Amino acid sequence: MALPITDTPPKFMRKGEMTRAAILDVAISLASRDGLEGLTIGLLAEKMNMSKSGVFAHFGSREDLQIEVVKLYHRQFEQEVFYPSIKEARGLPRLEAMFARWIRQVTIEIASGCIYISGAVEYDDRPGEIRDQLVSMVRTWQQALHRCALQAVEADHLRDDTDADQLVYEMYGLILGLHHDARFLKKAGSVERAQKGFDRLIDSYRNTTPVSKPVAAAKKPTQTNQKISAKTAA
Repeated sequence: MALPITDTPPKFMRKGEMTRAAILDVAISLASRDGLEGLTIGLLAEKMNMSKSGVFAHFGSREDLQIEVVKLYHRQFEQEVFYPSIKEARGLPRLEAMFARWIRQVTIEIASGCIYISGAVEYDDRPGEIRDQLVSMVRTWQQALHRCALQAVEADHLRDDTDADQLVYEMYGLILGLHHDARFLKKAGSVERAQKGFDRLIDSYRNTTPVSKPVAAAKKPTQTNQKISAKTAA
C-alpha cells in the first residue's frame, strides 16, 4: 500500500518535517517491495541523495525507522479502507464495504507488496518492538471486522448462530489467498475468486427471514474515534 503521504506538503511543515516525511514516503515504497528487513539506511540514503548521517538525524536507529514505516502503513490503511467503510450503514453493508475496499487495496499492492503480510513472514518468530507493532495493528483490524460482523447479526442481516470469529478468519484467509495467487503465482481472475468466496461465505450466514430491527445510521468519525478498534466500529 505504498501511497504518497500527501500530494503537496502542508505549508506549515518545517523543512526538517518535510524532509522526514519525504524519507518515510521513499522508505514505505522500499519496505513494500523488499520487506522491512530489506530497508537499510544506506539504500534509503542513496534513494534520497542524502548521507547516512543525514537520514539518521531524522531517525535514531534503523529499528525506529522501520517502526515509523509500520505506523505510516497502518494510517494509510485506515484512510483507504477503514474510514470510508464506516460511513456505510451498520451491519452487512459496512462489512461488505470493508471487504470491497480491502480487495481494492490488494489490487494496488499486487505490484508493490503488503507490509502486513511480508512482515508476518519476516517477524513471525522474531520478538521485538517491530513484531509487537505489526501484531497490534493486525489484531486491531481483525477486531474491527469482528465487531462489524456482530453488528450484522444484531441487525438481523446475518443469522443469530453466526460464528463471528470463523467469519473473520475466513475473510482473512481469502485476502491471504488473493495475495498469494495474484502476486506470487500471477494467476488471472484471483480478485474475482476472492470476491466470489466472500459472497459464498456471507450467503452461508445470511438471514433469509430477517426480522425488522432499527439500525442506527452511520455517524461521521469524531476526534475521539480516529483509530481502528472495536470501539470505532461500535
